Amino acid sequence: MKAIAISQPGGPEVLQLVERPDPVAGVGEALIRVAAYGINRPDVLQRKGAYPPPPGASDLPGLEVAGVIEAGDADALKAAGLQVGDAVCALVAGGGYAELCVAPVAQCLPVPAGWSMEEAASLPETFFTVWSNVFERAQLQPGETLLVHGGSSGIGVTAIQLAKALGSQVLVTVGSDDKAKACVALGADHAINYREQDFVAEVKTFTEGRGVDVILDMVAGAYVARNVECLADDGRAVIIAVQGGVQAGFDAGQVLRRRLTVTGSTLRPRSLAFKAGIAKALRERVWPLLEQRKIQPVLYRQLPAAEAAKAHALMESGEHVGKIVLRWHTKTEKH
Repeated sequence: MKAIAISQPGGPEVLQLVERPDPVAGVGEALIRVAAYGINRPDVLQRKGAYPPPPGASDLPGLEVAGVIEAGDADALKAAGLQVGDAVCALVAGGGYAELCVAPVAQCLPVPAGWSMEEAASLPETFFTVWSNVFERAQLQPGETLLVHGGSSGIGVTAIQLAKALGSQVLVTVGSDDKAKACVALGADHAINYREQDFVAEVKTFTEGRGVDVILDMVAGAYVARNVECLADDGRAVIIAVQGGVQAGFDAGQVLRRRLTVTGSTLRPRSLAFKAGIAKALRERVWPLLEQRKIQPVLYRQLPAAEAAKAHALMESGEHVGKIVLRWHTKTEKH
C-alpha cells in the first residue's frame, strides 16, 4: 500500500510518500480501504517528534479515516451491525495516512447518509474529543453556556454546532474578524477576537457578570487563570491541549469558594473500551443530527493524499476554518 511516513522529526517536508506492507486486521478489528483521511494537530506534534504513538499503534500518523471495510473480524462486525463493503469512518490511534488502515470495529461508525467520504473523514477525531470532554467530562447541559477557545479550529466548529444543536449557548475566541464571522455563521452566539478584545471582559459583559458554565480550552498556560475568572459558580473548565504551555498559576481561592472544576484529558492513549463507549453515544445521540444536516461538515480544504506536507503547512499557518482533509483518489460520491 501507499502511505505517508515521517522520515525524521522536522517540518512538513519530512512527510514522505512510501510503500508499506498491507496491514492485517486482528481480533475485534476491521481493515478499511481508506478513501480520505483528516489532518489534526496531534499529527503535527507527532511529525515534530513531540507526540509519539502509543504502544502497539502504527508509526504512521493519522487519527481518523473514512473508507470501505475490506475485511475484518466477522463476529465483531456482526455484533456492531457492520459488514464487509460498508462505508465507515473510524477513530484510530495511528496509521490513518495510508491506503489501508486497521481500526477497532468498536470505533467504526457508518458514514452518515448524504455525506461524502471526505466529509465523513472530518468527523471522528473532533466528535470523539468534543463529546468526551464537553458532554461527558464537563457535563454541559441544555440551557448552559459554553466558551470555546479556538472556535475556528476543527474542534471548535464541532463544539459550536454540537452544543447549539443540543440546546446550549456558545461563545468562542478567535484570532481574526473573518474567523469570528465564520463562527457566528455556524451558530456561535458571540465571537471574541482575542487579538483586539479582552475575552474575560467580553464574557462578563455577554453573561451579565455571571460567567460561563463550561470552557473547552486548547491553550492552557496563562489562559487557565483567565478561565477561572470566566467561570460561573460551579463552572467546569476542560483542558484538551497546551498550545500556550503546561505551566499555569490561578486563584485557587476562587476554585474553593465558587466550587469550580479545572480538569483535562487526552484521547489517544485511552482504552478501547472507553473509546467504544464514546462511539456508542455518538451513534445514538449525534449521528441522527448529522443525517438530518442539523450539523454541517466544515471542510476548509481538500487535497490529494500525497500532499500531506502542504496540508501540515496549511494547518500550522493557522488560517484555516474547520477541517483539512486529504483523499487518496478522485473525489467520492455522497452516501
